[in-house]
Amino acid sequence: MGASADAERAESCKATVLVAIEDRKGIDPVALDVTAVTDVTDYMVIVTGSSNRHVRAIVASVLEAAKEAGLEVLGTEGREGADWVLIDLADVVVHVMRPQTREFYDLERFWEPSMEQAPEAAERPAALGALDARQGI
Repeated sequence: MGASADAERAESCKATVLVAIEDRKGIDPVALDVTAVTDVTDYMVIVTGSSNRHVRAIVASVLEAAKEAGLEVLGTEGREGADWVLIDLADVVVHVMRPQTREFYDLERFWEPSMEQAPEAAERPAALGALDARQGI
């Protein structure tokens, strides 16, 4: 499969995810093209759910839409607590978060594709700075 087909597949996956999020009234969805920053995925989609129940509903909608579209779900994390749920669809990684969690981790700033290099630890969210310190970065 060529680069063009890969890009089309990623765009289609992103569109499927965004429609599923809209179906459950996800708050402030953002799709970041992270191809310039990482080889792990093409897009990070970040959306807020107003409550744990809302987060679960958004997650269920995305998983159902992915299944109907024939997308492979590589994994999910955080479904038990539903404070921050990650869905890995390979081409798209979806983060469904409660408002406080989204504000605290500020993933939009962390994954901003216009960054030419990783931000300094002092500029990164506190939790990531602490992780860097533990890892000696």
